[in-house]
Amino acid sequence: MNRWDRHLRRMAVPLFAAAAVLVVLPALMTLGLAFTDYDGLSSPKWSGLANFRRMIGDDLFWTALWNSLIFAAIAVPLRLGVALGTSLLYARRRRGVGAERAAVYLPSVVPDISYALLWLWVFNPLYGPLPLLAGMLGFPVTEWLLGPWSARFAIVIMSLFQVGEGFVVALAARNDIPNDLYELAAIDGARPLWMFRRVTLPLMAPVLTLLAARDIVYSFQANFVPALVLTDGGPFYATTFLPLYTYRNAFEFFRFGYAASMTLVMYLVTLALVGVQLRVVRRRWAA
Repeated sequence: MNRWDRHLRRMAVPLFAAAAVLVVLPALMTLGLAFTDYDGLSSPKWSGLANFRRMIGDDLFWTALWNSLIFAAIAVPLRLGVALGTSLLYARRRRGVGAERAAVYLPSVVPDISYALLWLWVFNPLYGPLPLLAGMLGFPVTEWLLGPWSARFAIVIMSLFQVGEGFVVALAARNDIPNDLYELAAIDGARPLWMFRRVTLPLMAPVLTLLAARDIVYSFQANFVPALVLTDGGPFYATTFLPLYTYRNAFEFFRFGYAASMTLVMYLVTLALVGVQLRVVRRRWAA
């Protein structure tokens, strides 16, 4: 082992220590609390599977889970498409492309609360720029945050601008494709759409699969702040997603054991979705 390897390992120690304290330890505590009755004031009391049996009869839990699945089903493909499209659009080096790439990444570093408050102003039905612009152009004015489906789509639209990480990874994958392949295809008279389907997409498929799996995990967390700030879980519980319902049970109703059991279920659902996606992709590659 050379000197640089030793230095790198020493530098990684704080990272692993922080991950153990901030990720692994809370995850283990959540796993333990999921099987207890705990209100944050008295000592936890072992309850076995009582929280999970309660969950089965909790209609609002199933509503929150359904809302989260709907959000993931809509947002993940759209976010992946935006990341792929912007990576292809800004792949070539030209004057000003650095600023354009930075503009794509910038919304991802804006604090979540500030970002949600900005969109609360954008969607405001009285003075928001989006309803006002729609009215000026003669389009029907949609009251974005007042209808169940329009509120869901509003939060999906918000998430489409925060694709900075996916954009950077997709851009790196696109730039790793040799330009000789495109030049040879162009000499043979191939059209851009054919090159995208036969060259770009197959070579970027492994990276896009990982981005999709990452976005499934992200989608079960990213809707918490928008739902809390923009709609407060409404209207008619349409944006009461699983993270928001878990938060309310823990910090408003002091049902920490019940909230921990829902967190465990959310992890298992996320793991199942990622597993199904990877299995489908592997079968397609094998075929």
